[in-house]
Amino acid sequence: MNYENTCLGLELGSTRIKAVTIDENHVPLSSGDYTWASSYENGIWTYSLEEVWQGLKTAVSGIANPGSVKAMGVSAMMHGYLAFDKDWNLLVPFRTWQNTITAQAARELTEAFRFNIPQRWSIAHLYQAVLNQEPHVPQIAHITTLAGYVHYMLTGVNAVGVGEASGIFPIDSDTNGYDEGMMVKMEEILAKYNLPWNVRDVLPGVLVAGEPAGKLTAEGAALLGGVLPEGIPFAPAEGDAGTGMTATNAVAPRTGNVSAGTSIFSMVVLEKPLSQVHEEIDLVTTPTGKAVAMVHCNNCTNDMNAWVKVLRETVELFGGSVTTNDLYTKLYQKSLEGDVDCGGVTTYNYMAGEGVTHLDGGRPMVVRKPDSSFTLANFLRSQLYATMSTLKIGMDILAEEGVAIDSLTGHGGLFKTPVVGQKYMAAACNAPVTCMETAGEGGPYGMALLAAYMLRKAEGETLEQYLNNRVFAGAKSVTLTPEPEEVAGFDAYLTQFKNGLKAQRAAVETI
Repeated sequence: MNYENTCLGLELGSTRIKAVTIDENHVPLSSGDYTWASSYENGIWTYSLEEVWQGLKTAVSGIANPGSVKAMGVSAMMHGYLAFDKDWNLLVPFRTWQNTITAQAARELTEAFRFNIPQRWSIAHLYQAVLNQEPHVPQIAHITTLAGYVHYMLTGVNAVGVGEASGIFPIDSDTNGYDEGMMVKMEEILAKYNLPWNVRDVLPGVLVAGEPAGKLTAEGAALLGGVLPEGIPFAPAEGDAGTGMTATNAVAPRTGNVSAGTSIFSMVVLEKPLSQVHEEIDLVTTPTGKAVAMVHCNNCTNDMNAWVKVLRETVELFGGSVTTNDLYTKLYQKSLEGDVDCGGVTTYNYMAGEGVTHLDGGRPMVVRKPDSSFTLANFLRSQLYATMSTLKIGMDILAEEGVAIDSLTGHGGLFKTPVVGQKYMAAACNAPVTCMETAGEGGPYGMALLAAYMLRKAEGETLEQYLNNRVFAGAKSVTLTPEPEEVAGFDAYLTQFKNGLKAQRAAVETI
């Protein structure tokens, strides 16, 4: 392996902070990671910013030959709300994408813009804080996302990539900047509150993939533990959606990908605008500003992870031990023995609320009839079906809009075990699903690719051309096509899932 002239991708995901380096041939070389989790404090899902830096130091310490890094970039979970004063002091704890506390703001902005503004978007959080008359609002000088914050602290540049920016405020794909018409409307909405700031001034700047976005400062190098040399050029900071599209070569029209881990979302690059506003569908962009339809679901594998922990305790109760990797692999594979409709066992994996199904909270549930076939395999298969059921509801809206998808690529933790998640996703979407060798790398690998593109960009070469010609031309991949019996089984499961959402709603209201 060539450990010279590497590119580094950092990503702050929902469960792991990870660093990945790639060589000049875009092959992953080394990685480091740090496990963390959000906490629920005073009704807010949040992460500690102190742990951000502890995690990044740990992740970076795991990479080989850090002195060889020639370009790097930062990615993180999109959306959310980090508000700072003029000296970049944090005004309120970080509000993550998991929160469903901005319903009024999201509804009013969607109506005003005639453009869907989901609850997790940064502008919804900002406007909701204004509506709530929160004490910190007059002190705001900057709001940004987690990726934007880390990028600023490492480089001194207060800007994000256009894909990340598209989860802050709507983007005009013609200019690759914030939509001016909607910005004017936002200013008009806020004018009556007599705030000491203008909304366009508190948002981060917008950059496009391939543009330079600053260099690692001495202060930034110290924050990462002092192992990286000062002066490394940075690519624009991106969200996990943009890095996922890059990592799966899904940045051209009619391509799509599904990222599945703590949350699950699909990204489909559009050929033409949707015919109407759908509250269930986000309109964001690729790292180069192309319009993308995004179906985002807050809940994916967290409930499964909780059950795996219980099953591990059961093994240990009898004196056994098993590695985490073996445990997940065996349980995922066991699910393949289940009935295609899960034998009547239905799981609601809602740890948090879901915009697609219009729920502001979640209560994990497993539901079955007295005559359901409640076996381990059916239970596990139901758990895995649940991870993608809400996504399927959103994908059906895109199908009704006539959105064409030539290829769908899966990546993230759900696809690490070969065949299983891929097989179920093909059945859910009734479309071929491809997984590459790098399926488990996901975002940090995609961020490293964006850093490489920025460093080595040829004159006139688009990101699509770069990925097709230089990165994925000989990539190893496996494609699974949907089997009719599996499709019918998932459809039967989904019908039961949708019928039972009334029970989920009642649980949220009463428990």
